[in-house]
Amino acid sequence: MLDICNLVKNYGKKQAVKGINFTVNPGEIFGFLGHNGAGKTTTIKISSGLLKPTSGTVKICGYDIVSQPVEAKKNLGYVPEAPYLYNKLTGREFLSMVSGIYMKNSYDLAKKRINSLLGQFQMSNDADKLIGSYSQGMRRKITLCAALLHKPKVILLDEPTSGLDAVSAKAAKDMFRKHANENAAVLLTTHILEIAERICDRIGVIYQGELIAAGTLDELKERASSPGSTLEDIFMELTQENKNETEKGED
Repeated sequence: MLDICNLVKNYGKKQAVKGINFTVNPGEIFGFLGHNGAGKTTTIKISSGLLKPTSGTVKICGYDIVSQPVEAKKNLGYVPEAPYLYNKLTGREFLSMVSGIYMKNSYDLAKKRINSLLGQFQMSNDADKLIGSYSQGMRRKITLCAALLHKPKVILLDEPTSGLDAVSAKAAKDMFRKHANENAAVLLTTHILEIAERICDRIGVIYQGELIAAGTLDELKERASSPGSTLEDIFMELTQENKNETEKGED
């Protein structure tokens, strides 16, 4: 599971994440929603080990990402919003490199997994081309393949469908659900609220670094002022409420 406890991240005088707490359980997709700059990507980067928290902890399957990074990352798959890839490698070579890190004693299984993922993302015909020649969508697909290759127990997805065509986005969403059903804990950020509404088991809303709401869609709907509210309605209402409270506090 993914366990985030009293997480704080400061950039100088700016507090980007303000003591947030939440857990993503095995078998669950947790949608993490917020405006640009709300703290979503910072939280995910800390959870992946790319950033160190100012205070608080992130645990991956019980391992602290700061003090036990190797053990934590063995259980982790990560798709960043803007992935860095090696342009002089082919897609297949890149996935083989990743499999060498996570599956070094399972060559045959790794090869089978690579071929399966490439097929599911319609990348088989492009797998032996240089990554430098790939479109944004193709780079995203290879990144998804790399993150899911070793069947991690915790999966961090930062805008994972960005740049994907409709068919590939559907394949990605189906795969996230499949991994959750196989007991992975999935944390997903997206600006497409329809995706969160459709595939997430629980949803958290972050506003200016604070987690202002978390629960199932039905639980969030109970907080809404209008019956039959969509997730978009709920999100706008929650963030507007907190904006008004913040402005009152500044008066």
